[in-house]
Amino acid sequence: MAFGLLYDYLMGQTIEAYNYFGAHFIKNAEGVDGVVFRLYAPMADDVSVIGDFNDWDLTRHKLHKVDDAGVWEIFIPNLWNYQNYKYHFKNAKGKYVDKADPFAFYSEHRPATCSRLFNIEGFMWHDEEFLRNRKRNFDRPMSIYEMHVGSWKGQVDGRNLSYEEVADYLIPYVKELGFTHVEIMPITQYPFDGSWGYQATGFYSVDSRYGNPFQLMSFVDRLHQAGIGVILDFAPVHFAKDKFALAEFDGTKLYEYNNEWRVSPWGSYQFDLGKDPVRSFLMSAMDYFLTYFHFDGIRVDAVSNILYYNGDKSKGQNDGAVEFVKRLNGKIHYKHPEVMMIAEDSTDFSGTTRPIEYGGLGFDYKWDLGWMNDTLKYYALDPIYKKYDHNKLTFSMAYFYSDNFMLPLSHDEVVHGKGTIINKMYGDYDTKFALIRNLYCYQWGHPGKKLNFMGNELASFDEWNEAKSLPWELKSFPKHDSVSRLIRDLNRIYAASPAMHMEEHNPERFRWLQADNADQSIYAFQRSYGDDLLVFVFNMTPNYYEFVEIPVMERGMYEEILNTDKDVYGGNNQYNGMWCEAFEGGAEYKPYHITIKLASYGACIFRLHRPEPEKKLEEEAPKKKRTTKK
Repeated sequence: MAFGLLYDYLMGQTIEAYNYFGAHFIKNAEGVDGVVFRLYAPMADDVSVIGDFNDWDLTRHKLHKVDDAGVWEIFIPNLWNYQNYKYHFKNAKGKYVDKADPFAFYSEHRPATCSRLFNIEGFMWHDEEFLRNRKRNFDRPMSIYEMHVGSWKGQVDGRNLSYEEVADYLIPYVKELGFTHVEIMPITQYPFDGSWGYQATGFYSVDSRYGNPFQLMSFVDRLHQAGIGVILDFAPVHFAKDKFALAEFDGTKLYEYNNEWRVSPWGSYQFDLGKDPVRSFLMSAMDYFLTYFHFDGIRVDAVSNILYYNGDKSKGQNDGAVEFVKRLNGKIHYKHPEVMMIAEDSTDFSGTTRPIEYGGLGFDYKWDLGWMNDTLKYYALDPIYKKYDHNKLTFSMAYFYSDNFMLPLSHDEVVHGKGTIINKMYGDYDTKFALIRNLYCYQWGHPGKKLNFMGNELASFDEWNEAKSLPWELKSFPKHDSVSRLIRDLNRIYAASPAMHMEEHNPERFRWLQADNADQSIYAFQRSYGDDLLVFVFNMTPNYYEFVEIPVMERGMYEEILNTDKDVYGGNNQYNGMWCEAFEGGAEYKPYHITIKLASYGACIFRLHRPEPEKKLEEEAPKKKRTTKK
């Protein structure tokens, strides 16, 4: 390893450490095929690599120290994919331990704990066109389908489907519903199923539950060929405490804190993001998946626990971790300018998506968890009391322009006794369905990118369970299937309407039309871009209005392009079949109004058709023809 590259690793400045550390298939100087093993373990001594290839003999393959910084290396000829291995060494406490390779590209299926050899070079990609057109999607529609790979379809004949097999079912389903991206929950190697991948042991190792690295590459490649982006959920805050992995790796707390912050709120160990080698380790892991697997974005988990110790603002800002985030986003965007960095941030930290050069953290998007909490609490209220919390649905626009927001209804909202999205809705069975349709129309209408967890489109009453398949049988029930159809149609309108995705952070593109009608709990706003103008109207109570006036800003004819009370969505067909003409005089000081039918708990979208420009008649004096005498 060149001195400069090792220096960069130790200084926390490289994002390509995977090109050196780990187990790589190479030809050595003599032209012999084999694997070079390289390990970073500063306080280790008497290091061996043991595995299938040497019958786990502790003496056959001793690594030699190639740098005083703690880099160990050996070349072993004639090895092949899938052979198991571990490192055996004396740690700083004088005890011999067996450890999995922190840079392993593959691992045994849990509960086994060995690293496995895998040659990650040479996959044949077919997504060149997709990559050429890839952007960070600021002025593009982005509707994300968040999923857990194992439980989306569930087990078949007692085994997990592979990444490729899941893709067979996933691609036509996601395309039919109109989602632009899939976000997969963490697929770095993790031992405990119930952690869903958020407590990993191998940060470069593809989760062997569903296949090898090439199979994951094929999953991404096939989605790209279908025009679907893929985002990877990644957890750089903490890691599993299992002794075979990173915990006290070389007998010291090489990766974790060595003080009171070592144990996370989840009982795992927290990375010390102030240590430069740890920064290089994690930045390189994310770059590895972007470079080798062509992911289109990284969703960084638990950013609040990065910004503040244990996510508690009262305990102070973690300056070392904040520097890590800035360095991460700066280096990733420099190498991959078209890739998205997304923060799951529940704090009010100023500048999460502000560029680094302007004092921000440099993320492209931030989950708007405030919007999620306020919205779900509002939809759970008895309509009698909604007027007292009317601002829960208007407050989000007061801060919307401070960051680039994503509106999430994620896996966190449908587990641990919280109830599913439809369970959170107020009322009886039919009311819950009416309100969830209203909610989805509101989510799509509100500025910000969209994210929904798998199963939200089925309106399932059962909480998500990582050990079970989604309840696909619900598709046979019209009430549930109609919710899927609504989401499909919302995605289609979203994609086809520039007003819903262009220049979202231009305040001129959004206007409240009716923000203060708390007594009726009716909201209305418009989205506009160029010639495209949409009006969104929401009735949050069971009151039905045969005629209700909605203020608008422009005269013309308003065509209803979606109504959540239509029978195709499971409603009662109280919709506006005729175009609505705007007349002068509107509530809340608006110049015009339209009179519409508004269903109980109904939501609707109108598109403006402006009147033809009046033609001005120009009188011209008759022109005399010029004649020439001959």
